[in-house]
Amino acid sequence: MTATAERPVADAATPARSTLPSVLIERARSTPNAVALRKKELGRWKEYDWQTYANRAARIARGLGTLGVGPGDRVAIHAENRPAWVIADLAIQGIGAISVGIYPTSPEAEVAYLMGHSGSTVLIAEDEEQLDKVLAVRDQLPGLRTIVVINTRGVDMSDDQLMSFEELEALGFEASIETFSADVARIDPSAPAIIVYTSGTTGPPKGAMISHRNLIAATASAAEQFSVAPGDEVLSYLPLCHIAERLISVINAIGVGYTVNFGEGGESFVTDLQEVQPTFFLGVPRVWEKFMAGVEIRMADASAAKRLIYRVWMHRGAKLAQVRMQGKMGVVSKVVYFLGWLMLYRSVRKKLGLLRVREAISGAAPISPTVLEYFWAIGVPVREGYGQTENTAQATITPIDDVRIGTVGRAVPGTEIRIGEGGEILTRGPGTFLGYFDDPTATAATVDAEGWLHTGDVGVLDTDGFLTITDRMKDIIITAGGKNVSPSEIENKLKVSPYIREAIVIGDRRKYLTALVGIESDTVGNWAARRDLMFTTYADLASKPEVVELIAQAIADANVDLAQVETIKAFRLLPKELDQEDGEVTATQKVKRKAISAEFETLIDAMYQGA
Repeated sequence: MTATAERPVADAATPARSTLPSVLIERARSTPNAVALRKKELGRWKEYDWQTYANRAARIARGLGTLGVGPGDRVAIHAENRPAWVIADLAIQGIGAISVGIYPTSPEAEVAYLMGHSGSTVLIAEDEEQLDKVLAVRDQLPGLRTIVVINTRGVDMSDDQLMSFEELEALGFEASIETFSADVARIDPSAPAIIVYTSGTTGPPKGAMISHRNLIAATASAAEQFSVAPGDEVLSYLPLCHIAERLISVINAIGVGYTVNFGEGGESFVTDLQEVQPTFFLGVPRVWEKFMAGVEIRMADASAAKRLIYRVWMHRGAKLAQVRMQGKMGVVSKVVYFLGWLMLYRSVRKKLGLLRVREAISGAAPISPTVLEYFWAIGVPVREGYGQTENTAQATITPIDDVRIGTVGRAVPGTEIRIGEGGEILTRGPGTFLGYFDDPTATAATVDAEGWLHTGDVGVLDTDGFLTITDRMKDIIITAGGKNVSPSEIENKLKVSPYIREAIVIGDRRKYLTALVGIESDTVGNWAARRDLMFTTYADLASKPEVVELIAQAIADANVDLAQVETIKAFRLLPKELDQEDGEVTATQKVKRKAISAEFETLIDAMYQGA
């Protein structure tokens, strides 16, 4: 042990708030008509109040009970973000069963694995597309009894194993908030509430069992860390089976009582965001990078006058950000920011859909300090948080009045942070999961006898309790010269360029570092079009000598700020966009390094010929 940090624990939840369904019931009773959820359908927003949310969860819960689902049974949800997802999630939890989320992008083989491994007896599938996946592997799932389809359009419902979501709800038509409350009161708070499968970057996904008590601890932490209230709004767009989105759109939403909006998703994300203009926003690094790249590309096409205004006020915004990060905005600073708001910040933030944002988070992966500084400059207070599925995403958060770019903040209340052997980050607290489903060996290797969760991340803890993450232990590169290099730091510097979407640094046991680079097709395509550079496909665009030169300059710019041993000596552009179905990235777009190294071995070897 080299360092430890601990924050005092918040007050324990009252018995009435011992599970998430119990908090939902409390919301329905105290503010029955307040808007809990909104769903955009065919361009119109439909509202669901808290009473409707709880009543529908009660009916779905009773319907599942009628199908024979009981405490400890697993029920899987395979759908895009929508009210039915969260209603089903709370219904499953409310009868003591365990909710299992499956990514909507998961291919057939992954659906078979997750359904089979979890032993789910019921699957709630969104539509014909998701239904077809499970039907293709149904013969591998002898324990699957019923498939519930939310959107039955185009589906032949004559199959005896199928039923609609409406039919499931109708089975529980006699249920009410009162009867649901009686079921919820019988739940053991220490029992598993949900199973969240890990990304599977190094092997088959593992099912992390998170208890009702873990979820309630997360609601208490959110109430203390964020200044959000029932009047706030979020846009739910990241996959709900990921712990980060679950935290924002389900756990914290019910705990705090704010409104969750579900847009039409996919390509309409930008429009959805502009219409909702959320006050609380979670973005993974890829989202923030995309936002920043989009603005910079638009400014490159703007008039000389607009580009001048942009440069001037971004420069002033960067200076104001240093003051704001310390919570010391005085009268003069506020006046200067107001002028910047009129000249630039308001229009940029409105275009991004971040006009009303008061609280913003970046999490799930490391982010470049340059990207964070950019958003603070336009007045969007993006705070970094750190956590994992295994600690219910409860580890650290950046204090709003003491932002130290490059760190992920301090321990959240009740959580301890410790640096262990080899620099590994260890955490211990009320968010620590119960273990991996049906995998005691992996559980024992992850949580030790003293309750410390071994995160697999390497980091440093300073004297003020601020944590800096270096990289994943398994990703650290040791060069042929014996130098330890963190690839993620270098990759983040490369991805600051609006033209680079993916960067995979190579160099373990090699004489120098190289990189496989995936171009950002939108921005590079725009750049090519402005130069009358004709292209057809992604591969064609990536093969253009002019594009290779463009990326070479971006890498050269990044190399300036790197130590000699960290500089990229050679690179190759990937001939295709990385894809989950091809096993190159996870559902959360984390790169599977081993798979990439094997698939693009020829490209990698070419960068070391003669070395």
